[in-house]
Amino acid sequence: MQEDELTALIDKTATLMVHYERRGAAIDSRLQALADALQGLALQLPAVVKTSADGALQTLPAEMSSLMRDGLGSSIGDYRQRLDSASGDVEKTAQALAGQIGHLQRLHRQLIWKTLGAVVLAFALLLAGSVWLSTHYTRVIRDNQLSAELLKAYNGADVTLCDSGTLCANVDTRGARHGERRQYLPVKPR
Repeated sequence: MQEDELTALIDKTATLMVHYERRGAAIDSRLQALADALQGLALQLPAVVKTSADGALQTLPAEMSSLMRDGLGSSIGDYRQRLDSASGDVEKTAQALAGQIGHLQRLHRQLIWKTLGAVVLAFALLLAGSVWLSTHYTRVIRDNQLSAELLKAYNGADVTLCDSGTLCANVDTRGARHGERRQYLPVKPR
């Protein structure tokens, strides 16, 4: 009965390990996808900044002449405001991605620790089961050794089954008597 329970526990532990491995693989793939997305954004950022700067530089001469006419003050302020706004948007996006990556890394670490804990627990249960089984079978072997010694003595003695189903022995009537009332005689060897 205990072996069945141990087998069921091992099966459940194996199922749990498979579940944790699947979840770990899913988290790894999500983490990799986010890392790839972040890397893609990092690669696109210089091109976006260059395009923005190129667009700004292309319109700059026309704007400069207009600014010179209208007075440099208001246009330069608008340009700085748009540049600060774009810079703030890029910074917020980068911070949000960094936060998501940090959160995924914490989840991944937690999953690794949980998986490691489950493996250690399963190993401890297997070790405890094997120790219990070894002590149990050591006792069984010791008990059977006593029975084997007794059977060896029976096989060496001149003993047989009588017609009535009881044991009959060829005893040595001249041998020394044994027992509390000296009622036992030694059996002759075969």
